[in-house]
Amino acid sequence: MATRQDRKTYDFKSVGNLTSRTVAERYTPEPVPIGIVTPLQLGNGSNIFKMHYDLEKQIQDNLRNLILTNHGERIGRYDFGANLMELCFELGSENGDQEAMIRIKEAVGKFLPFIQLEGFAVEVNHFDNKEVAKIDIFLTYSIPKISRNKHGLKVALYVAG
Repeated sequence: MATRQDRKTYDFKSVGNLTSRTVAERYTPEPVPIGIVTPLQLGNGSNIFKMHYDLEKQIQDNLRNLILTNHGERIGRYDFGANLMELCFELGSENGDQEAMIRIKEAVGKFLPFIQLEGFAVEVNHFDNKEVAKIDIFLTYSIPKISRNKHGLKVALYVAG
């Protein structure tokens, strides 16, 4: 078959390959924010506030807020939270720790049911004046539907009496 002179013909061997780097240079999707970081912080220009881009970090932030919230502090949801402030003077004893574990388990079961609680520990630190104490609550948990990793959370409560 004769080649026509009025059009140019090419051979596919001279085209080359499209590398993944070239594809990445053409399209780089921006990460999608999942939620707002608490406590609130100003953003970097693209968002008003700092945002979470990792689902596990957002869940950890939500769990921290759930544990630190007492009943009646959330408008429209009176029963939101673990309501631990009224137990502060009892934490560190066996009965107080058991009650705190029950409250945390109920709150997580109701508002964050995808979290599996695994461990609980309490450490009470008294300051020099003996009237103020810091109570550290340590939780270990996992999120089975996302990953097999175990996560840890430390929450601090301050008490004066």
